Amino acid sequence: MAGGRFAGFMMGRTVLPFSQVLEQEVQEWRKFRRGLRKEDQQSLDRLFEKARLHVQAGAYASRPWPFETILISMLIEHEKALVELRGKLRSMEEKEQKE
Repeated sequence: MAGGRFAGFMMGRTVLPFSQVLEQEVQEWRKFRRGLRKEDQQSLDRLFEKARLHVQAGAYASRPWPFETILISMLIEHEKALVELRGKLRSMEEKEQKE
């Protein structure tokens, strides 16, 4: 429909890819990041890196507030790390008890 009411209307994707949404969130937190101490800036950067591991799941989630998905992604990675550390600690404790 050239020149009509729908001129310039494009069919296709209307939602940004989740990877772009995530990068926008990272940019939105820039000022907050600048206010942090250097080691805390690095911690925040690592948290966002953890969220990047779950971009595909974020795309499937399609939540109204994408930051929820980002936080859950970060929490999943923290949970995995805790489970791994608990397992290592349990192994060390069992090894000590055998000695």
